[in-house]
Amino acid sequence: MLELDLTRELDRQLSVCNACRYCEGFCAVFGAAQLHSAIGSGEVAYLANLCHDCRMCYDACMFTPPHEYALNIPAVMAEARAQTYAAYAKPALLATLFRMPRRAAALSVAASVVLLAVGVALYAGPQALRPQLGPGSFYRILPYIALLTGPLALAVFGLVSVLQSARSYARDIGDGVRFATAASLLIAFHDAFSLVYLKGGGAGCYDENRGSGRRRFFHGLVFWGFLADFAATISAALLQDVFVQLPPYPLWSVPVVLGTGGGFAIGVGAAGLIAVKRRSDKRALSQQMVALDYAFLSLLLLAAITGLALLAFRSSGAMGTLLILHLGAVAGLFITAPYGKFVHFVYRFIALIKNAHEQRAAKAGDPSS
Repeated sequence: MLELDLTRELDRQLSVCNACRYCEGFCAVFGAAQLHSAIGSGEVAYLANLCHDCRMCYDACMFTPPHEYALNIPAVMAEARAQTYAAYAKPALLATLFRMPRRAAALSVAASVVLLAVGVALYAGPQALRPQLGPGSFYRILPYIALLTGPLALAVFGLVSVLQSARSYARDIGDGVRFATAASLLIAFHDAFSLVYLKGGGAGCYDENRGSGRRRFFHGLVFWGFLADFAATISAALLQDVFVQLPPYPLWSVPVVLGTGGGFAIGVGAAGLIAVKRRSDKRALSQQMVALDYAFLSLLLLAAITGLALLAFRSSGAMGTLLILHLGAVAGLFITAPYGKFVHFVYRFIALIKNAHEQRAAKAGDPSS
């Protein structure tokens, strides 16, 4: 079971919230907290990841500092989420990355770029600095086997790590109750894809202004941009391996259209989220989570910018350098994925499933939930 130092503090603060209930309609957290008479470590991990950090409760609360109750639910939840990520990271040895997220992100990108540069120098030599035209031009810079096996190995490692973490997390917050039913999954998918809890009860998030919809908008751009880029990768693989058409592909092709749209969406979304974060009220933020946010968003922004630049200059002598930079940024995302902010959607989705199950059981009058 996950042990969090903030368990007692969150239990204290939520006991006041359960008595007040002014913020009950803002998000799922307060309704979920009312179903738990005491907050233990499993409940902390559950509620902290159910929180979407809209921070409207902080803006609305009459008991925030300098009141003697000193409530700050968003900051405590954010600290608990950061501790959750570190506690469940697999392998546990690499959980230390959570203590230095910006440095870990920078080092992973730098190491990837250096390794790729050495590989290109050994394989392509001076040819990497010359314009490459026609089908298969990317593979004159790096061999196909390297472009396939490297990312695939990192992706498999990340997937296995995240699945192991998710299994442990679901076991701890479930406390022996099977909450992943068909009905709860459908509700969780709706809540996740609609970003309903980034509406702050309808008004929006509390950033530098009350009721801002900017964060939800930029978050949506990153999410759908990521899906578009994933679809672009799948379509490119089909064109190459099934229809035997080597990249680079024409501007009007499916992989390029999806990849360009996804790259722009991720770039604008990541830059927008960074700007919103910089202008947000610092009193409701956790510095550890802010560092994780900046590291993840910076990697996303770097991957998007280098990808779009590679598309724009793929027929020039800069293609080799841009390919190395882009692959380095993508490798950095893969390497840090199980240990950075990327995993937040996994824990949050599991928390949404449990919340959907508990709320349905509560309406049905089932005390075993």
